[in-house]
Order: sequence, then structure tokens, then C-alpha cells
Amino acid sequence: MFDMDRSDLRQNSTPTAIVLHMLLAAASLFVNGFGVYLTIQANIGAGPWDVLNLGFSRSLGILYGTASIAVSLTILLIDILLREPIGLAMFIDAVVVGKAVDFFNMIRLVPPCRSPLTGIPVMIAGLFIMGYTQYAYMAASLGCGPRDTLLVGLAKRAGRVPIGAVSITLLSAATLIGWLLGGPVGIGTLICAFATGPIMQLAFTSVHFDATRIRHQRLSDSLRVVLSRG
Repeated sequence: MFDMDRSDLRQNSTPTAIVLHMLLAAASLFVNGFGVYLTIQANIGAGPWDVLNLGFSRSLGILYGTASIAVSLTILLIDILLREPIGLAMFIDAVVVGKAVDFFNMIRLVPPCRSPLTGIPVMIAGLFIMGYTQYAYMAASLGCGPRDTLLVGLAKRAGRVPIGAVSITLLSAATLIGWLLGGPVGIGTLICAFATGPIMQLAFTSVHFDATRIRHQRLSDSLRVVLSRG
């Protein structure tokens, strides 16, 4: 079952390679959820998308993970309508991260910070965890996250508007809607908005990972490989 060469694994050209990479994506996204959990427990304002998730969670009286899944699947549907490439890992992303946060909330692994003095280091630690697990997740080559795909899709249709401006608009909209629903906005929101990208780039550079060289496999191609070998 595990007799394959490295090219098979890199290209997801066998069912075994796809399953192994799905497990890699799930495991890395679970740890990514711990990073998200830390940014929330920092208690100085959540990241833009988490402001939205927490806003829905508080206004509807549902778990964070349930709200996160609902938001992620909605964005995934928009990605499909925009005809952007969809991969297997996008569905894993939509479910695992939110439920990982629920798990860490349930076991109360880290108490909420009581001041920015402790909250800022906890938030930075969470962002570093998210950066390194993003590398492991992307290395599976089974698709980017729904939000990243939405950003790229909108940027393609924005004409000459820089992708940075599209990103700021998208994050601002998520933050505003989440804040109106009761999501926590604070200095941590700004830290997440402006530090996530540089920290992720630092993580990628430290492991010599070039995200632009990854060729993500579409869902249709993954299914074709699995069914053809079935």
C-alpha cells in the first residue's frame, strides 16, 4: 500500500498519497486551531475573521466551531460560484480548525489573559503556530483555505485594484460585521491584521518553503485519481 516514489507523493498521483496528505492537512489544521485559540485567549481583540466567527457565536448562542464552519462553508460556496479551484483540503479546513478551537475551549487549556502585557505575547505565539502549520497544510497540495481562495478570486475581478487593497477591504468587512454582532475588537485585531502576513513569511522562509511553487490538486482531479485506482 505504501510502495510509492516521491514524485507520486508530491503530485498526489495515487490514492495513498492523497490519503496521507489529507491526514497531514487535518493534523496541521488541528494544531492551527490551537494557534487560533491562543489568539482568542489573548483577550485583547480577535483577528478579523475570528471577530466575525465570535460575533455569530455570541449573537446566535452557538459554539465558536459551529459558527466558524458556517462562515467557512458560506465562503466556500462563494468560491465555487466564482469558479475558483476547489481542493479536498478546503473542506478539511472548513471543519477542523473551528472544532479544534472548541476542543481547546472545552478542556480550558489556557485561561483568558487579563492584561495586554500577557495577552500580546500569547497572541504572537498563536500567530507563529498558525504560520508554521499553514506551511504544513499548504505542503499537502490539496488546496488553499476558503478565505485565501476568496481573496484571490476577488482580486482577479477587481481589475487594477491591488490585492493588498482587496485584502484590507475584505478584512474590514469581516471585522465590521463581526463587531456589529458582538465580536471582540481591540489592539489584537490590528496585530492579527498586520502581523499575520509577515510572521507567515518568516515561518515559510525559515523552512525554505516557497508557496508559489505549490500546484494544488483540484477536487475533481483528486476524485479521478481515487476512483481510477479503486
